[in-house]
Parts: sequence; structure tokens; C-alpha cells
Amino acid sequence: MRALAAAVLWTTGCAAAGASAPPPRAPEASEEVTIVPDVQGPEGPLWVDGSLYFVGWTSNTLSKWDGKTTTVVHSLAGCGHNGLALTRQHTFLLACSAEPGAILELDMTGKELRRWSTDDKGAAFTGGINDVVVAPDGGAYATVFGSNVDPPTLVNGRVVHLAPGAKSWVEVANDLNHANGIGVSPDGKTLYVSETVGNCILKFTVEPDGSLSHRANFALLSRLTPDKHKAWWLGPDSMKVDRHGDLYVAQFLGGKVLKISPEGKLLHEFPIAAGDGTTNVALDDGEKNLYVTVVASPEDPKAPGSVVRIPNR
Repeated sequence: MRALAAAVLWTTGCAAAGASAPPPRAPEASEEVTIVPDVQGPEGPLWVDGSLYFVGWTSNTLSKWDGKTTTVVHSLAGCGHNGLALTRQHTFLLACSAEPGAILELDMTGKELRRWSTDDKGAAFTGGINDVVVAPDGGAYATVFGSNVDPPTLVNGRVVHLAPGAKSWVEVANDLNHANGIGVSPDGKTLYVSETVGNCILKFTVEPDGSLSHRANFALLSRLTPDKHKAWWLGPDSMKVDRHGDLYVAQFLGGKVLKISPEGKLLHEFPIAAGDGTTNVALDDGEKNLYVTVVASPEDPKAPGSVVRIPNR
């Protein structure tokens, strides 16, 4: 999620979905630990081989935290680093969220291997690439955010797909209300996509060729948890899916991470003390801890923030 001023207007672009639930027990304040402070535009956390990788969209960097120190492994002015995924070949797919938008493939040292600036039809990634995920079959999906204006009157977000071994990304979904986070079920049969404007998560059936069908509402976050603010941009940002198929969704301007079952039920709510601008989440190898990227001051264009660790529940 790129820093956007929170307008006082409110909209719901998703039909009511997901059952409400009593508020789960909040974690104690002492359980939240800041592991990386002073990150400019924190996003894209990814746990790989015992280290945490994360990006800064305003610093245009990809960094690695090894448990003690932080090292910048990639920097590219004008990229607006955002989503991050690991391929079967042990390379990174990196989302460039700044206009005109791009998807980069990097090796583990940050060296650029490939770059995509358009889809197979030559269409630009309008609004920038927000997030990316690798499916169990080795293919990948990415969200094209859509026109970035405030208030967000244009609805033109998309999802693009890179089939295993393919050279080009192909559009597989469109007319999304600011497509943001993206996740895939462990069996590869369901794709989840955040629509930030509307506070909604959609789900699609993944067909054998990687195309999408059966678009449906999965969860309306305002039905699962009280809204912390009334704003266009309060909604699901990025997400991760664990080995059981549960979703961990960062709610931008909500200051929380929601754990949601594959049936759309709220399993746990993780309030984040470090700020309201929760953008993304990662799980370690044992899925015992969550690593949350959070913007402390979402109204600040530099999006200052941090990475915090909390125990999973």
C-alpha cells in the first residue's frame, strides 16, 4: 500500500460476506516487539531461509534482516518496491508500485534477471503492481492496483497471471476496486484478492490452466471487526496464507491483522500498537510468529514505519 491521505468519505464496494464474531482476546502489549525500526514505506515481508526480507516503497529498497542486522540487497529509484514473492527457482518476484508499474525478477543478491512492464497485450500496469504471489504449480499472480486518485472514483484494478514457463503476464481478472493483496490456497485451487476500497476480499476458483472463474465475495472486513476509521482507504492491504489455508490480512488504517479461516470466519484479531497503517504480514518457518510491516503515520508521504514481531495464535 502506498501512502494515501485518508479521506473522510466512505464506500462499500462488496456485498456483505463473512459472519461477524465476538472480538477475540487481544495480545498483550509486551508481546509486540519492534525488530526493524525506521523503515520508509514498509511492505512485502517474506521469511526465507531463516532471514526476513522486506521492502520500503518510499526508500525504493529491498532489505534483508538476519536476526541482528539489516542489509539493503536491492535499490532502484522510481520503483516503489511493494509486494515480494519467492519462486521455485529461489528467485524473487518484486512488485514496482510506482507508475508506470513493473514486475522484476531478482536473484537472492538483488541482481535483476528479468523485467516486465506490460502484459501480453502491451497494456501498461496502470496504478502500479501492488502485490505478487507464487502458486503451488510454480505460476504467479500479481495485482495491478488501478488508477491512483483520491477520492478513488475509478475502478480499474486487475489481476495478471504468469503461467509456469511463460514469457508474458496475461490478464485473468479486471474491474477490481483497487486490487491490493493476493494469496493462494495451499492446494492451489482458490485465489484471494483484496479490494482495498470497499474493505472487501474476493475469491476466485483457479482453473487448471491458471485462469480464474467463479468470482465471489469472501469477506467484508467491516462485518468481521469494527471499523477503526471511516475512510476510502480503510480496507484489506496485503495478506499471507498459511499451510492450513487460513488467511492473515493486514487492514490498512485499521491497525490490525485479521486471521480468517477458509470459510470466511474470523479466528483471531491481532491489534498492532506500532501504527494504524498495517500493510503486510509474513510467517516464519514454523508459523509460530508473525512479522508485520506497519506505517506509523499513514498521512505522512514518506510513510515512516517499522517491522514488528508478534506470536501467532
